[in-house]
Amino acid sequence: MRLHRTSAAIAVAAATALSLTACDGEGAADSAPAGASASAIPDTGASRDGGTESPSAAESTEATGGGDTQASASGAPRVGDGTCRTSDLSFSSSGGMAEGEVLINLKNTGSAACSMRGFPGLDLEGKDGTVSAERSDRSAPTVTLAPGEGTNFSLHFPPGTGDGSGVTFTSALVTPPNETHAHRMSLAVGVPVDAGTAHRITVDPVGSGK
Repeated sequence: MRLHRTSAAIAVAAATALSLTACDGEGAADSAPAGASASAIPDTGASRDGGTESPSAAESTEATGGGDTQASASGAPRVGDGTCRTSDLSFSSSGGMAEGEVLINLKNTGSAACSMRGFPGLDLEGKDGTVSAERSDRSAPTVTLAPGEGTNFSLHFPPGTGDGSGVTFTSALVTPPNETHAHRMSLAVGVPVDAGTAHRITVDPVGSGK
């Protein structure tokens, strides 16, 4: 998972949190205090989609100010192969079944049926930086959508403490499986900042939500 940029103020908070952790003698990653810097979120590698390795949505796309963005990486999408394309999908979010879970809903707005299988790319964006969600360990079904039909996938994250000490992300870049175009959507997600937070931000395969 990759942190692309972090403010100086957050970096100072990280140093303070590390100092307090050393004093307590408890350095476990998952028990670091909330309020630590987003710089503590480690870089764990690029997002993947559709079972094949690909850059994260933030790296593989060049933003155009909102909505769909076009990939800057080489390799144009295949045309007419029945794969669900970003341009033929609508994106929305809804509450998940538990705290720390959000459903990302995808609907086929095209004129023909399409299919997809695999993990989406998802990057959470905020004023303090960008974090790429990792894959969960769930298996990926094949999803076929007739025009007007929808599916979803789950985003999992450690819930924030609610005291304003964590990091709030305000948007997400979502790349469907086997696609090279991402869609930017508004998404408010608050997480605590500690050394284990990044590893607990994960996505399930498309079609495996409730």
